Amino acid sequence: MRICKIFCIILLFSFSLTTDLKADLEKMALGLEVFNNKAMCSACHVLKAAGSTGSIGPDLDSLKPSEEQVRDVVVEGFGVMPAFGEEGLLTSEEIDAVSYYVTNSSGK
Repeated sequence: MRICKIFCIILLFSFSLTTDLKADLEKMALGLEVFNNKAMCSACHVLKAAGSTGSIGPDLDSLKPSEEQVRDVVVEGFGVMPAFGEEGLLTSEEIDAVSYYVTNSSGK
């Protein structure tokens, strides 16, 4: 009986990890799509993981911004960078995804 309980706990833990990993991969994929296509961040920023070599905005690989920093700049804009949170240019899901993507990809 004890082995059955241990097996069930391991199975539930494994399922949770698999579900979390799938959600992370989906968020990374959406973030890459937003970065390279919808918001066209790649036109201005360097981010090796996205294959971007822009030279207008900061090099995100060197900067290694936090998720909160990325989210704030994407929503509010900064300098010549437009505010993507205004007028619904990006959804909150897309802003979260691109922020997550940049944070987890910079410097890699």
